Amino acid sequence: QVQLVESGGGLVQPGGSLKLSCVVSGSDFSRYAIHWYRQAPGKQREWVAVVTKGETTTYAESVKGRFTVSRDNAKTTSYLQMDSLKPEDTARYYCHMPVTDSWGQGTQVTVAS
Repeated sequence: QVQLVESGGGLVQPGGSLKLSCVVSGSDFSRYAIHWYRQAPGKQREWVAVVTKGETTTYAESVKGRFTVSRDNAKTTSYLQMDSLKPEDTARYYCHMPVTDSWGQGTQVTVAS
């Protein structure tokens, strides 16, 4: 059974940084792309970024230049480095493996002064 577990969220001031982690178990991690999504209260879930098995990365326009997605196949972990955070980045962040339609439980990020 594939499991994804996110961590690293918290409260940060505008302009600050956080690094989220997504540990994946139960799959051949290196073969699959990992996507990151977020969902703010009262809003639909929004796609944020993807890192492919070949480590190609793509970002939503709203985070481009501020967020960096990466992966460490040896640790079966994907990371989302978030810099220059804004209040509108406040949301619960999820990682997703489409090939198995697996989701983590999410980690809360709150950007406030």
